[in-house]
Amino acid sequence: MALRFALAWLIVACLPPVLAAQESWPQFRGPAAAAAAPQARLQDQFASKSLLWRTRLPGPGASSPVVHSGRVFLTCYSGYGLDPQEPGDMDNLRLHVVCVDAQSGRVLWQKEVPPQLPEQPYRGFITRHGYASNTPVVEPDRVYVHLGRAGLFAFDFQGRRLWHASLGKGRHSWGSAGSPVLYHDLVIVNTSVEDGSLQAFDKQTGRRVWRTPGVRRCWGSPVLVTTAQGEVELVVSMQGAIWGLDPATGEKLWQCQGIQDYVCPTPVVHGDVIYAIGGRRAQCVAVRAGGRGDVTETHRLWQARVGANVPSPVFYQGYLYWVNDRGQAVCVRAEDGQVVYQRRVGRGRTVVYASTVLVGDKLLAVSRHNGIFLLAASPEYRLLGRNTLEDDSTFNATAAVAGGRLYLRSDQYLYCFKAR
Repeated sequence: MALRFALAWLIVACLPPVLAAQESWPQFRGPAAAAAAPQARLQDQFASKSLLWRTRLPGPGASSPVVHSGRVFLTCYSGYGLDPQEPGDMDNLRLHVVCVDAQSGRVLWQKEVPPQLPEQPYRGFITRHGYASNTPVVEPDRVYVHLGRAGLFAFDFQGRRLWHASLGKGRHSWGSAGSPVLYHDLVIVNTSVEDGSLQAFDKQTGRRVWRTPGVRRCWGSPVLVTTAQGEVELVVSMQGAIWGLDPATGEKLWQCQGIQDYVCPTPVVHGDVIYAIGGRRAQCVAVRAGGRGDVTETHRLWQARVGANVPSPVFYQGYLYWVNDRGQAVCVRAEDGQVVYQRRVGRGRTVVYASTVLVGDKLLAVSRHNGIFLLAASPEYRLLGRNTLEDDSTFNATAAVAGGRLYLRSDQYLYCFKAR
């Protein structure tokens, strides 16, 4: 028995890191923010064949589920901003952090958090996603939640609030959306809306460790990249620029000309290259990490006139893929920025805010109201299937894949499907 256990442990210890990581989906777009679960398998018509459970949520939200240690975490809001025609009384707005059992779908706990009022009134663009759009980040026994101008919160897995940090009082007609990332003992947050900066906080105490100002019109999340020299840099894409910073201190190391518009998508990293998309002008930029100063002429590899206004890309076998907010599937060769295809998915008006996720060798794109699309992760365009659910609400959130399961959330429900 002891020998069998030792052999099993040796096999697990020798698994590649990406496989071990797939037992959890700890942040926006999963391990390394890559939006990839290459070992998972999903049927083309999974919605009708693979549903394991569905759980009613306390309110809407655009934040994505994160998964760790058999628990699913996400955020919602309630009490205000449910109907653009009759938004209600802002004083009734409440924010929720929800923990769900990954096996059964049972709600283990939910914590109500009061907002920092006044919030942005529920009209215009904020009606498209509401007041819970920032995806949590989770590690063993702790979850960290960015709730806009209400602040940054840390909870343990039993739902006890450990600390709260203020982020700033700024607000925007589009709301807040940047999701936090972890680096050693730090929680790093894009607070472009709240404070015009990036901020880092001590994970144990909530004390602010550093703040770097000058982050302009950015709704995406920062990402970590390892340079060819083995150093880790923090990268953020914002209006007009891509920055590389020291994640331990917030010191700006380099900058590169970037998307010439506001930026919502989060970059994707492969090796030491960062691929950033965004803007109404449809732009894509590739830049190599590790430079110093203005690296536009030395480290920017290419630019392409293709992009997305909201969704983020995924990298797979030498190509970048995404389905943009206008429902166009895009494939770009990562080596040189050559556009391989742009094809419309679905019929009618298909709007996509969720980021594309790689599941096995398939691309999963969740539209707001027109179903869930599966495409071949191939430079040859192939639409494999379209899935619909009996849910008339909005799907804004990016999918999560962990432990052989696919998690999707709408404004009404959290869904779990088999993805082995």
